This record gives sequence, structure tokens and C-alpha cells, in this order.
Amino acid sequence: MYAGEVVFAQLMEFLPRHEFDRCVRRYRGNRRVREFSCRDQFLCMAFAQLSYRESLRDIETCLRAMQPKLYHAGFRSRIARSTLADANERRDWRIYIMDRGYIDFARLYAFTRQMAFFIVRGKRNLTLPALTIAKLYKCRWQVELFFKWIKQHLRIKAFYGTSQNAVKTQVWIAVSIYEILQIPSAALFEKTPIFEALTGENYPNENTSRRNQLSLFDL
Repeated sequence: MYAGEVVFAQLMEFLPRHEFDRCVRRYRGNRRVREFSCRDQFLCMAFAQLSYRESLRDIETCLRAMQPKLYHAGFRSRIARSTLADANERRDWRIYIMDRGYIDFARLYAFTRQMAFFIVRGKRNLTLPALTIAKLYKCRWQVELFFKWIKQHLRIKAFYGTSQNAVKTQVWIAVSIYEILQIPSAALFEKTPIFEALTGENYPNENTSRRNQLSLFDL
């Protein structure tokens, strides 16, 4: 049986403690704080995100239910929703902010060899003009907006294939169905043939040509 740290504590170890404390000192987060430090505040909010809590009361109830385990998870203060609310209201939000600092240039080079692009800020002077960088970011933002639109409108939870053709096939089919469904929803109470509503073209009345069709209920 595993007798080490709880999973939450293991996850929190990925946040460098000295860097966090340095940010707290910079923005004087623990000034005049006798209990419920910035560290405890961060742990509460991290727990809320990881466990999908929906309210301060929900956070308080769940953490108090695990009171014997809180110390081993890194908590050092008593958890109360009023205290957490005050901390979130008054303490400088810039203490949780972190820059990606992505400087794994070996991996970036591997991306480049695969004809992919990953835009980052250079540590020193950039070799490309500022206008070029701005245009690249603009193109990247268009991609972000496209995926946002997909999530909001199309019923795509996962891709059935990973090749370019498979992805395009699934996306365009979903887009086509989405556009088709928009038309009937706006014409539900219109006396319009369905093919005419979908295409905008006039179709002859086919009721007379179907008079010889047997009805299911006449059998």
C-alpha cells in the first residue's frame, strides 16, 4: 500500500514554493495576516478547481469533512468561507499570475522541423519586425476564435480520426448539419415545402403525384 503523500499534495509540489513566496512578498500578500496565509488561500482555490466545487460553502463543507487529512495536504489554517471570501476580495490578484516562460528551445526546434509554428517572446531582441509578430498573433487568434465557435455551436466532443482529411471531413459535415438545422428552426410555422426552405428554389407541389402511395395506416 502506498504510504506517501496524498495526490493533492503531490500536485501542489509542482508549484515552486520559493517562487510563490517571492510573489507574496512582492505584493505584500501576508501583511497583517495572523492566519489563513496566501498559501492556504491558493490551496483552497486549487482544491476548488480540481474538484469542481461550485460555491464557497461547497469548498468549506468538503474541506472540513477531510479535516484530518488537511495538514498532510499542506493546509495550515482553519477553513472558513467568510475568511476565504475576504482573502479573494482584498488580496492582490497578481500573486497567482505566472508567465509560461516557455524556453524549451529543443522542443521548439522539433516543432519547426515538422513545419509547425509556436509563437513565443524572445528572451532578447526579436529578429522579426513587430508588424510581422502582430500579424502572426492575429492569425493565431483567428484559430482560437474558430475553435471557440466549434465548441459553442457544433456537436463535436472528439475527433474520430487524427489525419487532416478525417478532421476536415468531420468538421465540414458538422457545419453542414448546423446550417441545415438553422433553417427549419426559423420556419417552423411557415407553409413552405422543406426542400424549398432549404434551397431557396421553388418546387412543384408533389401532393398529386403521391396519391397512389399506400398509407401505412391503410394496411
